[in-house]
Parts: sequence; C-alpha cells; structure tokens
Amino acid sequence: MPIRDRIRELRRAPAGELRPNPRNWRTHPPEQCAAMRGLLAEIGYAGALLARELEDGSLELIDGHLRAETTPDAMVPVLVLDVTAAEADKILLTHDSVAALAEPDQEQLAALLKDAEFISPGVEELLQGLACLATDAAEDAGVEYEEVVIPESWQVVVECRDEANQREVFERMRGEGYRCRVLTLS
Repeated sequence: MPIRDRIRELRRAPAGELRPNPRNWRTHPPEQCAAMRGLLAEIGYAGALLARELEDGSLELIDGHLRAETTPDAMVPVLVLDVTAAEADKILLTHDSVAALAEPDQEQLAALLKDAEFISPGVEELLQGLACLATDAAEDAGVEYEEVVIPESWQVVVECRDEANQREVFERMRGEGYRCRVLTLS
C-alpha cells in the first residue's frame, strides 16, 4: 500500500497568528502548562506544530495548541499539511491518542529518569508523575521490585529569592560538578 506524504511545507509562522482548531477536544490543566513552559524554556522548540492552510491563507492548527498558546510572540515551526477539514479532524482525533497507546520499557524509562536533569519545577513534577505511572504499570504487570537501599548521602538545601535566582544557583553548582536537583516548596 503506498503511503502519501501529506506535508506540503515547513513554514515559520508567528504563533499568535495560528488559528486554534474549533474542534480541538483537548484541554490543558495547569500542571501540563507548567511542564510545557519549562520544556520550552530549557530546550526550546524540538518539533513542529501541525496546521492546514485555509482558503484565506491563514493557518489552522491541528496539533500544537498548547505550544502556540505558551509562546504567542514566537516564530514557530509549522508543518503545513495538504489535508481537507475532514482529514484534519481525523488527525486531531488520533494524533496524540496513538502515541498514548505506547507502553514503557521499564529499564529504559528508569535509566532516562535517573539521568535527566531539569531546572523547571513543572518538568520535574511531570517526570515524578511519569515515574509513578511506570511503577504502577509494572506492578499491574506483576513485576516485583527488590528492596530499595538508600545509600548514605550529604545534601545542602539553598533557599533562593525567586525562580531566576534558583536557576542561577542550580547552573552554577552544576557547572562546578555537583549533581543537583531543583526543589520548589509552596
């Protein structure tokens, strides 16, 4: 079966000018918004938004609503698709849903979680939730864990003025070779 390439072009467009899809069925809770802000601040754009061109030349989003809302003043990468409104609805309905069907490889996930270091508290909360979901999935699958032995360690907690100061201290300590984690208490 031949597979059609529906990508017409990669275009840079102002995020604030992208039209939200009126049929978008996903909402974005505060913790997801915080994680997205953190990821965009630390990494930036690493994937394109999906849109289709309307008759008036404007772009209507199919995927990437939260990224566009988070950075309305930014020029963002957009894959302009050659799809009809009905096809856009199919993508809107299934794009993230298919990705959500993936199951975690427990060893790979544990290794990634162990090595990943983020500054943003929102991203850290996302990863903690991911670790809990992975653990629950493993328990549901009957995976037994060995007793965890927590090695002796010495830590310092530094109270910072604000998030910018926290980031500065984190980067300085990490630059000096210390293994650091960000902690935000409310």
